[in-house]
Amino acid sequence: MKKLFMVCLLICAAATTAPAQATYDIKEMTPAVKSALDGRKARFAELKALKTQRVVGENNHGYIQALAGCGKSADSLIAAENKDRKLVYEAIVDQNKLEPGSLATVEAVFARVQRDKAEPGDKVQDASGRWN
Repeated sequence: MKKLFMVCLLICAAATTAPAQATYDIKEMTPAVKSALDGRKARFAELKALKTQRVVGENNHGYIQALAGCGKSADSLIAAENKDRKLVYEAIVDQNKLEPGSLATVEAVFARVQRDKAEPGDKVQDASGRWN
């Protein structure tokens, strides 16, 4: 999980107007951030199974999206995952004192990371909104 954040944060740094050597990361592992990361780790296998079944996908805003055939249990799993992702994204923005509006940039960078590491057959949404 930490490796994913470092990759994303390096990309995020490159996508901003900050100097190239700047990196953005979780500077303080607050209880809320730790809880969000632990929740994501606990859901990983279940989300991977839903991705394999092609009933959820990674959208172009850095979040999980229900596609078809999801039940109520999947809906709550998706909501919990997206809540934790948003908390982490907001922590990156806040702790790195990024400019207002940077949340969308962080979300887009995480979406790109998710697209790049998707398994064959996973549903991912490209930047234009098309699902592959």
